[in-house]
Amino acid sequence: MTEPSYDACIVDAELRARAAYAAPDRHYHDERHLEDCLRELDWVHGLGGGETRLLKWAILWHDAVYEPGRADNEDKSAELAMMELERCGIAAADAAEVARLIRLTADHRAEDGDRLGQLLVSIDLAILGADPSRYADYVAAVRKEYAAVDDDGWKNGRTRVLRQLLDADAIYPHPEFRSRLERQARANIQAELAALEA
Repeated sequence: MTEPSYDACIVDAELRARAAYAAPDRHYHDERHLEDCLRELDWVHGLGGGETRLLKWAILWHDAVYEPGRADNEDKSAELAMMELERCGIAAADAAEVARLIRLTADHRAEDGDRLGQLLVSIDLAILGADPSRYADYVAAVRKEYAAVDDDGWKNGRTRVLRQLLDADAIYPHPEFRSRLERQARANIQAELAALEA
């Protein structure tokens, strides 16, 4: 990848991406989630500078467009990232890679060998492996974002999402995240499912 300088255009574009997470109707997909994801990236070792920058941009824009219940949030976020990056002179191939990574967060799956994809998906799902108290805060925040959905709709939709996560061979496609967070994530999800089904 090319190594563009951090000029004013990129700085302003990143600030616009960050501002999206400060919208008042965001309760989980907010600034805290963004900062948590960026902090997870800081813990990843062995990345080249270009790879780190691609992942940082993918994180910054991955939920830049977010409307609860819409199926095209990731596509719209990816399109926004491409537009902003290309406008600032970032190579089209690099902008397209950022968009590809963002789209992976729609179903949180990454192919074997797709190291950057595995990392982004794992970073986005890191909250699932948090301690039970933080996990409970996350669930409450997501429920608040879906306040327009009645309790039955929430229970049915949430149960479906949680079962899909548990049915996967691994929640975290990246081995380092799997080693660190998989067991706690499965325990948290199983506890939430038990509460929903009680």
